[in-house]
Amino acid sequence: MQVREAMTRDVRIANPDQSIHDVARIMAECDVGALPVGERDRLVGIITDRDIAVRAVAEGKSPDATKVRDVMSRSVKYCFEDEDVSQVAQNMGSIQVHRLPVLNHDKRLVGIVALADIANCEGADTAGQAVCGIASTGSAAEHMSSSGGSQQH
Repeated sequence: MQVREAMTRDVRIANPDQSIHDVARIMAECDVGALPVGERDRLVGIITDRDIAVRAVAEGKSPDATKVRDVMSRSVKYCFEDEDVSQVAQNMGSIQVHRLPVLNHDKRLVGIVALADIANCEGADTAGQAVCGIASTGSAAEHMSSSGGSQQH
């Protein structure tokens, strides 16, 4: 199965100049823990609830004055829509992420794939192996260097 068959297509995109307060509200409304960050029709980062908690709240930064660009992860890992879901799940475990933006070959955002999407389409075993890869390294590490099919922007 290809990623395009498992991914979520309706993805909200954060603007680097938005406040983290606005983005946190969007995350709550959409019940998501991460938003891709786009600027001039390009993926420039990803902001997660962890980024907000660790890089802003823990540092005492104002939610209204702090911009997404100040706390987002700039090293974006992604996969392509025509990649095999099982291989992407394995890569997600290796690079310790729970979700990846999905791009077409023009490098335009077309969706996002989460371990939950993979579990729904491929079954719990495939997603579970990725979770084991994440858990076995001892941390839910920030976007680490990629391997295999998942790419770095």
